[in-house]
Order: sequence, then structure tokens, then C-alpha cells
Amino acid sequence: MTDSATIADLDPGLLSDMLKVAGAPGYARWKDQIHRTGGCSDPIHITGWTVAKDKTTGATLHRYSTENEPGARLRIACGNRRASRCPSCAWTYAGDTYHLIRAGLAGDDRRDIPPTVREHPRVFATLTAPSFGPVHNRPSSGRCRCGIPHQPEDPALGTALDPSTYDYAAAVLFNNMAGALWDRFAKRLRREIAASAGLSQRALKEVARISYGKVAEFQKRGAVHFHAVIRIDGPAGPNTPPPAWATTELLDASIRAAVAHSYTSVSLPAAGHQSARTFRWGTQLDVRPITAFGDGSDITEQAVASYVAKYATKAAENTGTLDRRIGNREALVILGVPDHTARLIEACLDLDPLYPDRRLAAWSHMLGFRGHFSTKSRQYSTTLGALRQTRADYRAAQEREARGLTEVEPDTVLVLASWQYAGHGHSPGESVLAATIARDIQLNRETAREALQDHLALEGAPS
Repeated sequence: MTDSATIADLDPGLLSDMLKVAGAPGYARWKDQIHRTGGCSDPIHITGWTVAKDKTTGATLHRYSTENEPGARLRIACGNRRASRCPSCAWTYAGDTYHLIRAGLAGDDRRDIPPTVREHPRVFATLTAPSFGPVHNRPSSGRCRCGIPHQPEDPALGTALDPSTYDYAAAVLFNNMAGALWDRFAKRLRREIAASAGLSQRALKEVARISYGKVAEFQKRGAVHFHAVIRIDGPAGPNTPPPAWATTELLDASIRAAVAHSYTSVSLPAAGHQSARTFRWGTQLDVRPITAFGDGSDITEQAVASYVAKYATKAAENTGTLDRRIGNREALVILGVPDHTARLIEACLDLDPLYPDRRLAAWSHMLGFRGHFSTKSRQYSTTLGALRQTRADYRAAQEREARGLTEVEPDTVLVLASWQYAGHGHSPGESVLAATIARDIQLNRETAREALQDHLALEGAPS
């Protein structure tokens, strides 16, 4: 659990609660519940019952009630995608995102995505925000404009060189409009590809489809940018080959043309003391082809899927902001929010009355960004819902086996249930014990992953 020195340093009240939980008669079952949630740090509590009956005879095949559970409740995983809220549930979400992205790159027979999708033109593109003013950075010269060679973990990185001239209003308004700007880019990209192929947009739909999976990431300066896998398929998606004219080079050129086109912009009208603004992508556009098996490049299928999955569980925490909504400005001081980030949040609060439809105050903790962090086009690959259903079906099969119902046809079973929400979270002592369970689960996962990598390495070694 923890070493003796750590135990000695625990708050007496916390230690007392830990001992109370660990010494309770239902501790083994409580521990089993938490283990089943993956070590969730904020489990949902439910109470109720479920009964499975034979439709023909009316005989009860199985009955379950929470009345005999610890605290008379069942704990289930919260499902939060944010690693800052629940590392365990975020790990599951990241795994699902990894499979979703990789299925669209390498194929997945279980999802009816053929491995020939690897032969389709596909790139990994990064679209960034424009400049809102100079910030502390680590240029190739090694020395920032402030004259100091910053270390990688220097908290000054990304903060404004001169806060009095930095355009905080533009920074948060860009974040707020980033989703609409992506939509403009996606529409323009289709037009550019059609033009490059000498086709109308209607004719393009008959021979090719453009698919993508993307994730948002916050830079240190607090500006959001997008990483996207972009792919050209045949007319029916990944199951059909793209036309002969569709090449990686054409896709690359079309992305660059779409970003540069005047159509790819979003505007806000003048409001109060704020003049009208037009937002475009920044000049730091990066487009790289994705390799299938590795050719010395770091832009491989696995690397791209891992990268997208990693940032799908993040928000704006790396900027020093909070991971939940802010009640008032005083919270910024009480919680020690860094000055640069606090100014961005305050800009959201100041601008909210001028742009009420943009809901800047509600999303001030996200520095104005109100979009989804991970999204995909319809035909890119499978869905998160399908992946979750596969996991649910697997667990249901396990339960059926444990209850001795494997020989009973599911269609002949009537399930009745009644569930009520009964709270969430842990007591202080439970939190410490649950964190220990989560660490053990994570260690087991890492050990299994290393063993698999060693096994694959041995298989690939020459005899």
C-alpha cells in the first residue's frame, strides 16, 4: 500500500478512515468493486436490483440486489475522459481512441475495415493558431528573445514577453471559433481536391471520399491547434480504393491550398469596445505522410494513433488552467492560477457580455475552447460507441458464464431492473485505498505490455 514513513505522515483523521474502511466486514467486496472499475477515482454509486426470468416458464434465472453490497450500493466507473479527473477511466478512453485511429490507418477485420486502407493516401497534419504576440520559447538558436536559454520545464515558456501588448482577447476568441474554422477548412479541402482532379464537387463524391480523425491540443501559450489524420478513400469509404489520381502529394498540396484560401476563415462582428475580427490558421502548418511499417520516420501508424490517443484525454491543464468551471475571479488567486493563464480566463469573462452566444464565461476554464477534443468524420473508421459495445458484450458474456446461463438463449430471457443514482466519489480513506488499487492495475498493465514487446522482439529475432 505505502511505506511506514508515509503512513506515519498521514493525517490522523485520514488514517482513521483508511483503517475503518479496511477493517469493515465488506472490505473485500468493496475492493472487488473498485477493481472492476479499473481503480476509478470518482465512481458513480447506484442502488437497485435486476431479475432475469425465463420468458416461457416465468422461472427466475438470476436475481441481484445492491442491498447486500458495502453501503448497500454498487460502484461503477465514472467514464470521464480527462486524465486530470480520473486517470483510470481516461486510460480506457485513450485505448478506445487509439484503436479507432489505428483502425483507420491499418484496418480492422472486426470492424469491416480492410488492411488495404494502408494503400490509401493519408497524412498527419497539424494546423496551428496565429500569433497573438511574442512569447517565451526555445528557438533553434537556443536563446529566447528575452535573452535567457529556457529549460524544457521552465514555467515561463509560452507566457507573453510583454503582457501589456499581448492580444489576450484575440487568443480566447480564436480558441472559441476554432471548431468553426476547422469546418471551413474541411469544406475547402474537398473543393481543392476536386479542383486538382479536374472534377466538380458533385463528381468528386462519385469517385472519392475524404475522411479524417483529429484531436485538439493546447500549446503552452494557451492556443488550441489540431492534429489530424486525413485520408482519401473510394466513394464508399475505406472499403473501396481511391481513384488513380489520388496521391499523397495531391493530398498534401490540397491541404496547404485549403489552409491558405480566403474562404478558410471565420469572422466576428464588432461588439462594444472590440472591433470586428477575422481568424485564420497560423503559418506553422505541418503535413507529413504516414508510413505503414516504419522507414526511419517517426510518423508511423502506431506513433500517430498513440499521439492522438494521448491528447484525447487532455484539456488545457498544461497551460496551468483548471479542469473544471470557474465560479468567480477570486478563484484564480485562491487556486494559484499562473498570471498568463489567469489573463486568458479573465479575457473570457470580460468578453462574455459582448458575445453572449459564444458562452465564453462558461468555457473560461478551457480558455474559450468549446469544441470536442477528439472527433472524426463518419467514414473514417469505427466509432467509440461500437468499441464500448464490444467491451460491454464481453463483460455480459462473462457475467452469463458466472451465473451459469451460457446454455440459455438470450432471446428467451426477460430482464427486469430498477436503478437509482445514489451519489459518487470516495471518502478520504477510500480515495487512498482506491489509488493503491489503481497503481497496482497500472503496474500490471505495464508489465503485460513489456512482456508482449519482449515476446514480439524474440519472434522477430533471427534464428
